[in-house]
Amino acid sequence: MSLDEFRTLVARHARPDTTTPIEGLQVAKVERPAQPSASMSGTVLALIAQGAKRLALGDRVYEYRAGQYLIASVDLPVTGHFVGASPEHPALGIGLTLQPDAIAELLLRAGPGDLPRPGTGALPGIAVSDAPAEMLDAAVRLLRLLDQPRDRTVLAPLVIREILWRLITGPQGGIVRQLGLADSSLTHVARAVRWIRDNYRRPFRVEDVAQLAGMSASAFYRNFQAVTAMSPIQFQKQIRLQEARLLLATHPTDVARVGHRVGYDSASQFSREYRRQFGVPPSQDAARLRDAAGPVTVTLP
Repeated sequence: MSLDEFRTLVARHARPDTTTPIEGLQVAKVERPAQPSASMSGTVLALIAQGAKRLALGDRVYEYRAGQYLIASVDLPVTGHFVGASPEHPALGIGLTLQPDAIAELLLRAGPGDLPRPGTGALPGIAVSDAPAEMLDAAVRLLRLLDQPRDRTVLAPLVIREILWRLITGPQGGIVRQLGLADSSLTHVARAVRWIRDNYRRPFRVEDVAQLAGMSASAFYRNFQAVTAMSPIQFQKQIRLQEARLLLATHPTDVARVGHRVGYDSASQFSREYRRQFGVPPSQDAARLRDAAGPVTVTLP
């Protein structure tokens, strides 16, 4: 059965840094439960071989388990953790980075009638589905190539294209296809997401970011909310707080300066919003981060 072999191969090839010799492929193994941690999702396919992971984006919560995949079509601020992982029953899975150029090439090669007619409006930036047998089979063949260095360079890109095709033609194909379309609603929202991430310290008017994204203010707000499950201002706040937490891990005694550095003029507002996001005030969280032995870093969304 593909899922059994998939699980065996992931367990064998998992490394602490999750990287592999195949570009864009990561293999993850988590042996202990951890507190939910904030990260950026990346544009990725995450396929679970064993265990389960829970992920929150804005007010949406996703859970996916063995034989299911999560697709993220925009690099979004998420909070997640593996559920019930243990040394006896570790969570196992792979992550595959989605490249818009590769998706665009497959869309161009598709014949008439091969793909559903595109809908209107933006789709969510994250979705979960059951992995079809064909996708699991391709994932197994991709992992087998880790043991076949002579064949890997030539065959791995072909198998990755097959996996992308299964995504494009699958139940979440609309989300994936938008990645390869230069003028999709997702592309416009992704442009705004990148701008906010790069300029998260700066205040902005939604109308100005909408203009940068090439949309009217009303269409931009509606599509941004559909993709990210947040308003643009809420999105900026998530980025600021995530960055603040990273800074506090290395500067635990400089809370006020960290808040100012990520864009907060008011120390009390920074403390209030930080506590709402992470459950404790920044000073207490900084002490916890300093004393911790070190979180498990897993790049699989």
